[in-house]
Amino acid sequence: MGTNNKMRKELKYEILGLGLMAAALFTLISLYGGGAGAVGKAVARFCLGAAGEGRSLLPVLLGYYGWRLVKERDPLQSFGKLYGGVVLLAVFLTFLHLLLVPLDRAFRDTVTAGLAGDGGGMVGALLAWACWRCFGYAGSYVILGMALVAGVILFTEIPAVQLGRQVARRVGRVLKKTGRVLDGFLFTKEEEKINRPSPVIIDHTVPQEKELPREEEMAPSGPPALAEAGTGEARQHAVHQLSLHEVASFQLPPVSILSKPARPKTSRSHRDIAENIRILEETLDNFGVKAKVLQVSRGPAITRYELQPAAGVKVSRIVSLADDIALSMAAPAVRIEAPIPGKAALGIEIPNKEIATVHLRELLETKEFTQSASRLTIALGKDIAGNAVVADLVQMPHLLIAGATGAGKSVCLNTLIASILFKSSPDEVKFLMIDPKMVELTTYNGIPHLLVPVITDPKKAALSLKWLVREMERRYELFAAAGVRDITRYNSIFRTREYPGERTLPLIVVVIDELADLMMVAPTEVEDAICRLAQMARAAGIHLVVATQRPSVDVITGLIKANIPSRISFAVSSQTDSRTILDTGGAEKLLGRGDMLFLPVGAAKPVRLQGAYLSDKDVEALASYWRRQAVPTYQDDILSGEAAENGAQNDDDELFPQAVEIILRTGHASISLLQRRLHIGYARAARLIDMMERRGLIGGYEGSKPRAVLMTWEQYQKMIPKAR
Repeated sequence: MGTNNKMRKELKYEILGLGLMAAALFTLISLYGGGAGAVGKAVARFCLGAAGEGRSLLPVLLGYYGWRLVKERDPLQSFGKLYGGVVLLAVFLTFLHLLLVPLDRAFRDTVTAGLAGDGGGMVGALLAWACWRCFGYAGSYVILGMALVAGVILFTEIPAVQLGRQVARRVGRVLKKTGRVLDGFLFTKEEEKINRPSPVIIDHTVPQEKELPREEEMAPSGPPALAEAGTGEARQHAVHQLSLHEVASFQLPPVSILSKPARPKTSRSHRDIAENIRILEETLDNFGVKAKVLQVSRGPAITRYELQPAAGVKVSRIVSLADDIALSMAAPAVRIEAPIPGKAALGIEIPNKEIATVHLRELLETKEFTQSASRLTIALGKDIAGNAVVADLVQMPHLLIAGATGAGKSVCLNTLIASILFKSSPDEVKFLMIDPKMVELTTYNGIPHLLVPVITDPKKAALSLKWLVREMERRYELFAAAGVRDITRYNSIFRTREYPGERTLPLIVVVIDELADLMMVAPTEVEDAICRLAQMARAAGIHLVVATQRPSVDVITGLIKANIPSRISFAVSSQTDSRTILDTGGAEKLLGRGDMLFLPVGAAKPVRLQGAYLSDKDVEALASYWRRQAVPTYQDDILSGEAAENGAQNDDDELFPQAVEIILRTGHASISLLQRRLHIGYARAARLIDMMERRGLIGGYEGSKPRAVLMTWEQYQKMIPKAR
């Protein structure tokens, strides 16, 4: 019955809207077409007497409201626009009468002029005369201006501050375009005369450089190299073959390359919230819990009701009623935050009936993102209050992302990578991407930020992580030689030097899309490398972003969790999985589709966010933008891990003969044994053990069992002449 009544009401409103549109068309014909009969003449006379010179706006307003009724099937949805339209019409008619009809005469004469169709008609005459008598001409214009702004706000349903920003932005664009046109018209001929001896060739295959102070400080030799590249096909080929060290500045991508988000549909949120408050308080009262809703925060996906319990009510009683609250609210899940950090209240988080999509472009245009100085600023999403949330990967300094399939983990990785690509050039940030699934990150192949093509082989991924450990150690040696503690101070010192061959060190972001696949192939090597990097790589400018869809303890081990304090959890299947990721429950009650809990380093409790969305089309547009600027220069030694480990750095170790003698004489292959006997660190002892394994002196790693010693000291001495 309820559904039938609703359909009848909607049908009635639709018929009413069609009637209003027909009446508007008839009125328009009566005013200007003729042939509408006696009724048409009466309608035309009424419109002339009521609105005067503004009579043509009456059918427009009537037809627009009819169209809104047909579209929305609900008059409440269009009340704001109706009121706004009426206010704007009244302001226009009053303004017409003030301009066209003198008011310094008797009231009867003013009304007579309005009825005759002069100025703004009868409506304009009455309002204009009242404003003039009370405020005079100057005051009337002030009042009309305020009414105009109020009418625009009602009609557009946009808050005043946001409306002012949009108007200022559009006026600024118009003025900027006008200035460019005038500048080109006035100064083109003069510039042609000045530049005629040495014409400038503009290569449209290379985007125009963005004038930023940080890019001017670096070697500004890019434009001359482009100008001297030649003409025609040769010049175009030269542009695409430039290495990253020849081009020191790049143009960061504009936000406009991303799709513009559609305007969200208006909903009856205020009435829904008032109804939910009533249901929530009644439900708690039915269970003997006295509480009052103090404040409501509506976000893109959920609404949080801040609840203050009465004196003597235990928090645990309210928490235990989560399922009962979800039942009374007809909600899929209810999460209770008890208490809200910094407030004497509990947070009851209830999903919205309509989930609003948070587009990445919205976040990239916020001041929180644009004003951030860090090159590793990432846009995560919006919080419960609808505020943009951005984070700095440098401060994290590593991030662990986990969640079930389809919860939004891969989209989060794409938004994280895209945020950095919008903020950083290839000479500032490098990526090492590992994608065992072979479908998520391969879109970024060919962008100049990559150290190597996206790695899809788990065995090669283990080699790349070992290379990162060596790169970290190399950087620390450079820092020690320069007398600095981190990469920021090292790069700042470098910029003041002129020595040939020296270069700044870029930040390196390691993105691992599926940790579980790597742990299945090489668990020990991967865990050791990740833990070592997580412990020491921050100052060296190396940051890890590790994602997995299997939040079990054999994948997210205790060592990994201890060294990666910043974590993001999407929807998971059980509270156990939530505790594995966040060390607390709550992720099992998330909604999916980008709903996440973000636990930054140092925070006591996770923050609930609606993650940003980035479509595959936008990812491809961003990657193509960077591919057009330069070709990446890959480092071949990253994946040639066997050769690197057999190189001079390891084989020339002066302690290798002594280590072999110790192991073969004792018959026990142990890293700790070498550490004690040779007084060396863990890393060097482990390298010596690996060298012996490659030479066939000892066996491979067998878990808890000791390595097998494959020959005696006497046998090895007989082999030495042959090896030499």
